[in-house]
Amino acid sequence: MESLNLADTFVTFLALIGPQKVLLSFGRLARTLDDRSVRAVAAATAVATACVGALCALTAPWIATFFHIGAAELNLAAGLLFIIYAVGMVLGIHFDNEPEEETAAGLDHAAEDTDGSAPTRAMASGFRAMLLPFVVSPIAIAADLEESISAGGWGGRWTVAGAFALVAVVDLVFTWVFTPLLRRMHESVLEVLSRLLGVLLVAVGVGVFLDGLTVLGVLHGHGH
Repeated sequence: MESLNLADTFVTFLALIGPQKVLLSFGRLARTLDDRSVRAVAAATAVATACVGALCALTAPWIATFFHIGAAELNLAAGLLFIIYAVGMVLGIHFDNEPEEETAAGLDHAAEDTDGSAPTRAMASGFRAMLLPFVVSPIAIAADLEESISAGGWGGRWTVAGAFALVAVVDLVFTWVFTPLLRRMHESVLEVLSRLLGVLLVAVGVGVFLDGLTVLGVLHGHGH
């Protein structure tokens, strides 16, 4: 990257892991958790996301060297994982179904628990449900590593880490504000929006995968 600034990097991450991508996942959580618990999960996952992003950004050159990977490998792996995840959304396959069921079960039996562990289990299940779409989103982590590698210095890597953290804060704010609305959304509406978003995310994943092939020289003239 020839010129790195906070605004451009922020916009890049906002497109990859912004509210438009995570609110639907929080919407499904809102059907099994109360508003306070959803906001608590949002806060915990936002902090975890910012920490993961900062860790990857600040250690990107050493990670790439240790694992012998570069931009091509990152794009191919992230694109492939993103395609699988997005196709699952299109087909109505939710990889976080088991955590959601565990969360609901924890709440249903909360009154029976004398040790107060049900809310803790519900929170843990909610956190696990948000790992793939938010905390360790493949395409966002790949972009985080790639931009940090190309930043060429500690200043640039801190800029990448700061932009990633800012997007996590934006997601947190949107989730806190829209949690009551997400709770009132009908399941069919969530399914329609989820599958529509899945179609768009498949296209994003394909584009990132093609970028990896372009870096390897397999394709020519493709730009993303």
